[in-house]
Amino acid sequence: MSRNLIIAANWKLNKGPADAAAFLDAFCVAIKEFKGSADIVLAPTFLTIPSVVAKLDGCDRIAVASQNVSEQESGAFTGEVSTAMLSEAGVQYVILGHSERRSIYGETDAIINAKVKKTLAAGLKPIFCIGETLEEREGGKLESVLTTQITDGLKDVADLTDVVIAYEPVWAIGTGVTASAEQAQDTHKFVRSVIANLYGQSAADAVRIQYGGSVKPANAAELLGQPDIDGALVGGAALEAESFFGILENSSF
Repeated sequence: MSRNLIIAANWKLNKGPADAAAFLDAFCVAIKEFKGSADIVLAPTFLTIPSVVAKLDGCDRIAVASQNVSEQESGAFTGEVSTAMLSEAGVQYVILGHSERRSIYGETDAIINAKVKKTLAAGLKPIFCIGETLEEREGGKLESVLTTQITDGLKDVADLTDVVIAYEPVWAIGTGVTASAEQAQDTHKFVRSVIANLYGQSAADAVRIQYGGSVKPANAAELLGQPDIDGALVGGAALEAESFFGILENSSF
């Protein structure tokens, strides 16, 4: 089955409105030359989302993601942002379960599951992140860790049509270390097999699975050329318009 690539930029705690505007001034010029068919997503901070959405008016082909969302709809939850607010602001995707949310902020599979369901109910598309630490990989726990994250994180989610899965080995995020194309492909193939066991082969064939972990222009073509890798969730290399566009160029085969 042919799955359209999805290339997403996770800006993390970077780029206020002025920096984002400068990025888009360059990127929106470059993207006019992009001949590929990949879906392109930018994930700014909450504060920067409205200005990015406004700046993208007339800059086609780019969707906007949030880096997180609350599992609550409204109320006394200081510092939180709801799916309704994101929808109103023009967001289409939400990154959920990122390893930094899991490790730094203590988000459990149950919390992530609640957020996935809330996101889908609001008509938004989750980019659902999974991944193992180096200790877990070297300890032979890769498959059990990923199976648990998928099973518990997607509990009671009946339809994966609007779900994107992002496999990010924790040991390769922001470290400059990248899983080899063979390692990444083997793990993506395993993730697809878990989805097949849970949802059936047709759902597994259709779901898009991104790779994240020190993706850059130099390694993008090899990674994205693997049969079970359907895109990239890009961190550091997405902070500069030139390098992010370089990844996009290398996604066109």
